[in-house]
Amino acid sequence: MTRPTTELAHLFRQLKAPAAARALPKLADRARAEEWSFEQFAAVLLKTETDSRDSHGGQSRIKAARFPARKTIEEFDFAFQASIPKNTVLHLGQLDFLAGKENVVLLGPPGTGKTHLSIALGIRACLAGHRVLFRTATEWVAMLADAQRHGRLDTELDRLQRIPLLIVDEVGYIPFDPQAANLMFMLVSRRYERASLIVTSNKPFSAWGEIFADEITAAAMIDRLVHHAEILALKGDSYRLKDRDLARATPAD
Repeated sequence: MTRPTTELAHLFRQLKAPAAARALPKLADRARAEEWSFEQFAAVLLKTETDSRDSHGGQSRIKAARFPARKTIEEFDFAFQASIPKNTVLHLGQLDFLAGKENVVLLGPPGTGKTHLSIALGIRACLAGHRVLFRTATEWVAMLADAQRHGRLDTELDRLQRIPLLIVDEVGYIPFDPQAANLMFMLVSRRYERASLIVTSNKPFSAWGEIFADEITAAAMIDRLVHHAEILALKGDSYRLKDRDLARATPAD
């Protein structure tokens, strides 16, 4: 490296910009060869650092979200799950629903891709700079019940409201008692038109009264959830079982 380049590398390290320091020698050579302007060279060098920071920040947000797995939209098998338009999912991946404080509801039988898509959208949000939290419905209820027992439910709901995206997975797998149903209603109601939710359920809305042990609470929750929402109904067999021969796996009588 030339002396000015060495000095720049040292300054970048002092400024805690390691990505720019690492990229500096090659970018300087390229800038000279292609006769970049000073402004173009500075822009490319600084963008290298900001991209690196965004990537590291995104990974930190992904870790903090506590996703059960890493899934992407690109990995989703639209050929197998043909009941939803690919363009609709790709549009959701642009995250306009977050800007509009809107919701996404994924309904369908087990194994049809609901959790995959919820995680994939959540990871997109993390990489775009948004905080996300992922929990199953029972985990959310347990968290809120604990806050209620300690007299800080309102504080916890306020804290959660400041997180741009919450993902509520597996609504309907376990029925709720009235107290749990009320806590879930409070979570949905507090975020209504203030912040986004992604909700997955193996039950149609018509069965939510049974899930929440109260038709009125279920109706009020659904009303707030779907007022500003993209609703995707996934159909078909379980992707996890697509290569299994279930007929051969069934014991003979």
